[in-house]
Amino acid sequence: MDRNPILVAIDTPDEAAARALVAAVASAVGGVKLGLEFFVANGPRAAKAAAGGQALFLDLKLHDIPNTVAGAVRAAAALEPLLLTIHATGGPAMMRAAAEAAAGTGRRRMKLVGVTVLTSLDEADLASVGQAGPIADQALRLALLARASGLDGVVCSPHEVAGLRAACGQEFLLVVPGIRPAGASLGDQKRVMGPREAIAAGANYLVIGRPITAAPDPGAAARVIAAELA
Repeated sequence: MDRNPILVAIDTPDEAAARALVAAVASAVGGVKLGLEFFVANGPRAAKAAAGGQALFLDLKLHDIPNTVAGAVRAAAALEPLLLTIHATGGPAMMRAAAEAAAGTGRRRMKLVGVTVLTSLDEADLASVGQAGPIADQALRLALLARASGLDGVVCSPHEVAGLRAACGQEFLLVVPGIRPAGASLGDQKRVMGPREAIAAGANYLVIGRPITAAPDPGAAARVIAAELA
């Protein structure tokens, strides 16, 4: 790859802790993911500052009526994130409104990625909320809808990467959580894969949290994974 694909997930409401983690791993990762836990506790300005100059993946998983999501996208554009997430299950009108809002901000164009099926869900979970499975079929259905609605890519588990890459083409971004190096705890993730395997399957970005951030030495853990990918 021509860039470091690791986006380290900083899942904490503590701004000082987030800054310390970013500083520890900065030389070994390609960017920083900040999500709702941090954003709700500290706000947008703190998110921009905590990224410390690293590429920012703003993982807000927006899901609302089209007008509201478009307004949120325009507001998020001020932070100039690399990536911003919205839920693909919000439907084509919502995704089109988001894409149009992102294109019309006059700022550096962030990439919009649609969340397909969360990596914490399995087949039984999908059925319990009335979504048609199997998971691979639902992920493909939503990825094709996201592409047709003007999004730049999707978030999917590593198990769906190969199928989505084949169906959606080489230019469509696949952002992949559920990455677990050998020996790492699964935590609340149910559909996981190792980093090299996910890249080989066609992932563009790997979202890695606890295997790095919960390690005794987060910087060392990040460097080990980066070296494996290199």
